Amino acid sequence: FPEVAIQEKFQAHEDAFIFKSFPAAGPVLGPRLLVAFGTDRQRFTSAQEVAQTYGIAPVRKASGKTEVIGMRYRCPKFARQSFHEHAACVVKVEPWAREYYQMLREKGKGYHAAVRATAFKLIRIYYRCWQTKTKYDANAYMEALKKNGSLLPGRLAAKDKK
Repeated sequence: FPEVAIQEKFQAHEDAFIFKSFPAAGPVLGPRLLVAFGTDRQRFTSAQEVAQTYGIAPVRKASGKTEVIGMRYRCPKFARQSFHEHAACVVKVEPWAREYYQMLREKGKGYHAAVRATAFKLIRIYYRCWQTKTKYDANAYMEALKKNGSLLPGRLAAKDKK
């Protein structure tokens, strides 16, 4: 059975602990994310490069005073789908991701655009975890958001008080 073989390989992989720590990255999405990042840490020079390679980074087209932001179509489709599906799952279980997604929806973004934007944010977090060989830590991420003056921690605190 291919699913069993995939799980055996995933469990035996030296970086599995990193990808298992990602929220909502269970037995299907965990291995898919690990394959997208790979084992060669020199392959990508930045999280931006990961997002561009897999079609998650937005494409900006500008001419004069007009700017259009669109989706990247030339990319490995299955990997883009993996990041997109994972972000949709994370929004359901991770409070900061849910709040970020909600903020985007309130600004008028469509469902897929908001999920892609969440995936873009997740890729930056995961890239750091992958580069430093550390587990994902939601509390550390929230502290970094506070330190950098993000609106998310304040919005989450306000919701907790209700």
